[in-house]
Amino acid sequence: MDQGNTAFLLIAAALVLLMTPGLAFFYGGLVKAKSVISMMMLSFGAMGLIGVLWVVYGYAIAFPGSEGLIAPWTIDWSAIGLESLLEVPEGAAYPPLAFVAFQATFAIITVALVSGAIADRAKFGAWMIFAALWATIVYFPVASWVFNFGLADDGSFAYGGWITYGMQEAFGVGAIDFAGGTAVHINAGAAALALALVLGKRVGFQKGAHVPHNPPFVLLGAGLLWFGWFGFNAGSELAADGTAAVAFVNTIAAPAAALLAWLVVEKIKDGKPTSVGAASGAVAGLVAITPACASLTPIWAIVLGVIAGAVCALAIDLKFKLGFDDSLDVVGIHLVGGLIGTLYLGFFANGTGLIYSGNATQLMVQAIAAFSVLLYSFILAYVIGFAINKTIGFRVKNEDEIAGIDTAVHGEKGYELETV
Repeated sequence: MDQGNTAFLLIAAALVLLMTPGLAFFYGGLVKAKSVISMMMLSFGAMGLIGVLWVVYGYAIAFPGSEGLIAPWTIDWSAIGLESLLEVPEGAAYPPLAFVAFQATFAIITVALVSGAIADRAKFGAWMIFAALWATIVYFPVASWVFNFGLADDGSFAYGGWITYGMQEAFGVGAIDFAGGTAVHINAGAAALALALVLGKRVGFQKGAHVPHNPPFVLLGAGLLWFGWFGFNAGSELAADGTAAVAFVNTIAAPAAALLAWLVVEKIKDGKPTSVGAASGAVAGLVAITPACASLTPIWAIVLGVIAGAVCALAIDLKFKLGFDDSLDVVGIHLVGGLIGTLYLGFFANGTGLIYSGNATQLMVQAIAAFSVLLYSFILAYVIGFAINKTIGFRVKNEDEIAGIDTAVHGEKGYELETV
């Protein structure tokens, strides 16, 4: 066992887990003061729930072994509860449970991302039911499509999910998604759009009606997300090597460029660059570089960041033009940013992109992967959300929403102000 790579993977897992509290701060600062506890609890609820489900059966669905390519719903029954993974196989680079832990943190953050679309108006219990069902029938299978792979005894490729390896057999080139542009960001963004449509608009929804109550929280959350994202991207190499270093550098370059691009667009469009814009731009760049971090030169990563920052800064206004209330811009940042990063590889991926190969096959498989996940997640998230809304109800009462739902849902206040 390689102790260096094992330590690298465990540290990366810890970094990715930190992203969910970071997301809680990022989202919490964006809502009104009387909803901050509710908003942050959606992320912490996902940490508890998905952490348990992953151990019980999530890993067994996401990584079923050789059947994952042909039948992605196959469950590795021996992995239920993870007892079969306690021993370290001879010659393994790291303990199986280190990989289990790393992938658990991906599952947690993906589910938590969806919650941003339903800020200020969702019941906590309904959210937890949705999170359990969506993780089970959407995230765990999609993770298998993207991340499930195995090697033969001689080190050659043996099996894998249909997105990254199945299309390689069909078209000669597989879709590239190094750290989860499809499985995490497009997946979560599509589900967020579905839930925004199911729950409907907030009371008084219009441009400028809902302003962030705590921009410093937003900046703190973005900083924690960026810090954790190094584990997300570089850790996906599963080894401390040159590829991990490329992913690490690109995780600096792309969000830095996206931050600047977002601020420029804000300045041109609204007259002032904002702190929330800086934080959002960085996150947009992080989203876009996720699938591409190991397949681009640093210069092309900067170009990707500029495109993602500028386009996402404009995309967040789509909700006002199209009439859906994606409260915290999960669609505008994660769905749009994920699509940009995934499709960008079709043009600029080292060796196989259109500008290198003169062949559009890479672009084709990237598009198939992106839109397959988008449609799968959107349809099932809408069905799950609609069923919950029609049975137990997904949305709080209007009077609770107007007053702020922290007290109504959790019996707490984010800020206990006393007058002397």
